[in-house]
Parts: sequence; structure tokens; C-alpha cells
Amino acid sequence: MNAYDGYAPIGAYLGEEGWCVGLELRAGSAHSAHEADYALERALAPAARLSDAPLLVRMDAGFDAGKLFATIDHASRARQAEGGAPVEALVKWNPRGGGAEAVVEAALANDTLSWQHPREGKRVAVFEDTLERRGGEGEGLILRRVLRVTERTIDRHGQHLLVPAYEVHGYLTTLSVEAADAERVITLYAEHGTHEQFHSEIKTDLDLERLPSGKFATNDLVLSLAALAYNVLRLIGQNALTGDDAPPRHPAKRRRLRTVI
Repeated sequence: MNAYDGYAPIGAYLGEEGWCVGLELRAGSAHSAHEADYALERALAPAARLSDAPLLVRMDAGFDAGKLFATIDHASRARQAEGGAPVEALVKWNPRGGGAEAVVEAALANDTLSWQHPREGKRVAVFEDTLERRGGEGEGLILRRVLRVTERTIDRHGQHLLVPAYEVHGYLTTLSVEAADAERVITLYAEHGTHEQFHSEIKTDLDLERLPSGKFATNDLVLSLAALAYNVLRLIGQNALTGDDAPPRHPAKRRRLRTVI
């Protein structure tokens, strides 16, 4: 473990290309959701200006908070009031207080649940229900909760287990069933891993895994300039994909910053 004071930056990226619409520095002691509602408000404004399409805010389980869902709901209502498309949410469910055990018990007690058997000793069920999340002002928002329960009686190495092992993944979303069925919701969240690639390019390709100064304000400025440089390099890379004189070696949706540099 390196003896360095760290930071907890929060970033927001738009589209499959990963345009940076928000990159803010926070103290290393900050929780992932600390003041994330304000950062989300600041990121949604440019995102809405850049695209007329419906927006989907995708976040991991650290951002499963009623205040954030309320922020997205307010942004969606305001955008639609102006004739725009909605802003939807898709957040990994945080199973607080034994929530995962309750889901497993409910799945095993449901005789009508359809189980898939991808291999011997493993079965998977996908189903959904609803869950309420309350914002900071006490207002409640009813969300779809898509759940995937995996039961293993034989592990991947062929070892039989004395007691079945269970794994639960849940996803909270404002998307309607018509817009995305349960399997589509899971697929949409799986694409969240691309977000980590965008963040990694800032740390590695722009060499900002460690910020240069001992002053928070200076590092905050450096990170703001990094967001600008990131978008400029991303724009150059996207333009290079469409040029006849620089065909990609393989089909690609974007060029990483290191390649552009």
C-alpha cells in the first residue's frame, strides 16, 4: 500500500464514445455518493444540450440513494416540460440489511419461477418486483427492481458443495417494461464497465493516476484541464475514424487517448 494521500474524483461520461461531461475532485475520505446529487445536476445540463435523445444515467451500487433518484426524476420532469426526451435511471441495487437473503428466500419459495440451467449444478432465475426509494425531502419514487439469482450446487471446477451457494444481483431502474425487459436491463448495466475504461484513460493515458500538487485547489484545476484535454483528444480520435486516409485496423467505435497522442 502506497503512503500517499488519495482523492475521490467523480466523473460522468456521455455515449459510447465517452465524452466527458463532468469531472470533479473530492477528498479521498469522501464516500462515492458524497454530494453526488450536485455533481449529477451539473453533468446532466451539458448532456441534455449535447443530445436530444433520451438519457440513461447508469451508476454502480455506491450511488443507490433516494436523493440521486430524486435528482434524476426532477431533471427528467424539467426536460420533458420543455418538450424534450426523458432522463431515465439504472443503478445497481445495494442489498442493505440482509436484502439479498430475503431475495433468495423469495425466489426459492416461488413455485412459478422459471429457472435456467446453463450447466450441471448451476441454475439461474431472473424476475422483478418494485422498490421504493425516498429522496431527501421525503418524497417516494417507485422503481422497478430486476433481480438475478444464481444457485450453485457444483462449482466451476466440478466440486460438489455441501450447502448451495447463492449469488444475487439487482438493478433499480425507471425504464418501463416496454422500453427494456428484464434481460435488457441486465445487458444495459453490463455495459457500465465501459465507463471504467474512460476513467482509466484519464489515469493512464493522461498520466494523472497521481496528481502533481500538494494543494487541493491546484489539483482540482489540473483535473478540470484534464477533462478539456480528454474531450479534445476524443474529438480528434473520432474524426480520425471517419477519415479515408486513416482507416482503423479493425471496426471501432472510438480511439483511445494513447493512440491519438
